[in-house]
Amino acid sequence: MDILVVSKKVNLLLNRTEVRFKISHPKEKSPERDLVREKLAAILNEKKDGVIIDSMNAEFGKAETQGYAKVYKSKEAAMKLERDHTLCRNKLKERKATAVKEKTAKPEAVRGAAPPAKAAERK
Repeated sequence: MDILVVSKKVNLLLNRTEVRFKISHPKEKSPERDLVREKLAAILNEKKDGVIIDSMNAEFGKAETQGYAKVYKSKEAAMKLERDHTLCRNKLKERKATAVKEKTAKPEAVRGAAPPAKAAERK
C-alpha cells in the first residue's frame, strides 16, 4: 500500500492542515481507516490521534482510493471541532448505546370469542 499526498493546505482559522491523498493498493483489498491514519501520520510527522480521516472513496475496478484528511495538533483540538460520527469512525470516541424500547405485552385474543363490549350488546 502506497500513499501519495496530492495536496496539503493549512487552515489557520481552524488550526488544522487539510490533506488530500491517493492510495495505491494493488492485489489488496481497500485499506482500513485505522491503518491509513497510522501511515498518513508517519508521512506527515504527526501524532496518530491528531489525524482524522474524513472520507475515503475507492474507485470501482481500480486498486486506488482517494481520500481527505484533517490533521490537528492535538486530540483535544480535534474533539472540539469534529462531528461525533466522524470521531466514532476514527475510533477517538465511543458510540452512544441507544436504549432498546421494550414492547408492551398485549393480551392475545381468543379465537372465536367476541370482544367483551360486543358480547354485551348481543344479549
